[in-house]
Amino acid sequence: MSPATPPTAPAGSLLAAVDLHKAYGATPALDGAHFSIHPGEVVAVMGPSGSGKSTLLHCLAGIVTPDSGSITYQGRELSSMPDRERSALRRSEFGFVFQFGQLVPELTCVENVALPLRLNGVKRRDAEQRALGWMRKLEVDDLAAKRPGEVSGGQGQRVAVARALVTDPRVLFADEPTGALDSLNGERVMELFTEAARSTNAAVVLVTHEARVAAYSDREVVVRDGKSRSTEFAA
Repeated sequence: MSPATPPTAPAGSLLAAVDLHKAYGATPALDGAHFSIHPGEVVAVMGPSGSGKSTLLHCLAGIVTPDSGSITYQGRELSSMPDRERSALRRSEFGFVFQFGQLVPELTCVENVALPLRLNGVKRRDAEQRALGWMRKLEVDDLAAKRPGEVSGGQGQRVAVARALVTDPRVLFADEPTGALDSLNGERVMELFTEAARSTNAAVVLVTHEARVAAYSDREVVVRDGKSRSTEFAA
């Protein structure tokens, strides 16, 4: 009996992973997971706690290196890139939104949003002007001079979304972006987040276990016991 033909990522994928394996000690986190996303697409990665969905996101973003398997971004193998090049991708072409925002408490909201641009060498005035533009789109420009501790959870998460979008990234990674919010604030953040991402044709990898959040996506990938289920892959 001949071995099964390995699956291949769909043509035209912006970011794709094939047959990913990752273990922490004796505990497998990913066990042959697959993933793909196209420009302008919002894909929800769903699954119960401990299923491997956050590990998948971290591998796709080049934060964690899988033990085996392939991850390609714009046709290039991510794991073969030097660390410096992967870091540059995360500063410019990848954007990140996390459950608790992870804003820098010592900086004002506009300084937080401008931070990725400043790290890329953009002058302060230009960086803060671009930051204010995104804050205006996300309806938090009136909070520019406030610090994160002076704003509500929903407002802070919109500031975090503006920070993720300010570099015009090709891929946005969102890990439980509404998990710390009530349902009303969560839905408002998701509406603004997906509208803003679609306006730039960014691909969005959305990790969530909530059906109401996944409803904002174009497609779902279910991760369970480190394996993924998606109709996008062909053997």
